[in-house]
Amino acid sequence: MKPPPFEYFEPASVDEAVGLLAEHGESARVLAGGQSLVPLLAFRLVRPSCLVDLNRIGALAYVEERDGGLALGAMTRQRAAERSPLVQARAPLLREALGLIGHPQIRARGTVGGSLAHADPAAELPAVVTALDGSLVAQGPGGRRELAARDFFRSYLETSLAPGEILVEVRLPPLPPRTGSAFLEVSRRLGDFALVGVAAVVTLGPGDVCERARLVFTGVGPVPAVAAGAVRELVGQPLTDAVIERAAAAVPDELSPGADIHASALYRRRVAATLTRRALRLARDRAGGPGR
Repeated sequence: MKPPPFEYFEPASVDEAVGLLAEHGESARVLAGGQSLVPLLAFRLVRPSCLVDLNRIGALAYVEERDGGLALGAMTRQRAAERSPLVQARAPLLREALGLIGHPQIRARGTVGGSLAHADPAAELPAVVTALDGSLVAQGPGGRRELAARDFFRSYLETSLAPGEILVEVRLPPLPPRTGSAFLEVSRRLGDFALVGVAAVVTLGPGDVCERARLVFTGVGPVPAVAAGAVRELVGQPLTDAVIERAAAAVPDELSPGADIHASALYRRRVAATLTRRALRLARDRAGGPGR
């Protein structure tokens, strides 16, 4: 099918793009990589009066070290972030998850900010940014504001971006010493959206005691699902296989996945527990814990 008619704008700056959104109101849509929006247009599932294309705003495409952490412009291509030495050094969890998004051709056009703003509950990046305690910077008519990732995702394809705001930057804080991470997922085929995925981050202290941990799941609800109960099984304990097993066993009771033609809720819960066990062992070993 062909998309419905719309006006098309190519602003050269964020201020110009924000002005266009203010002028055209809620009937305007922002175009970043287009990997999600263009199919929606083709099937006429969305019918905007105009598109505001951000691809000419080169100032939104960058990967920078920032206060020991990482800052990524929202228009940074996923493939560029995946291949960045800074991402590998400062946020290896992000690097690992990026390699699981679609195929290289998709990542060559798809943007980091576009995926986050689209907020698909099966996407990898929302879970990763949440697990890394990241934040997202939005710019609108009232200026810029920073939102914690845990507050950014509100529901299925819904974020805390206000009307007229554009996501402009992703910020990831520095990782403490002896921090390891892992991202694992199960999908029907390579490149498909995950049926279930998990981002695991652990920080070890003396005696390989877990000082801090994060477990965030994708594909099991309308927003990235944080398994706080499972994390309580880890923190303050030496990160042995037995402790990891207890944490994995706690995961299914914390998740409320839906069922569809691809998988039942029970299947997703069981897969989540298995992925948790594997991801925590990987993260522990990468942090220099037992089994290294």
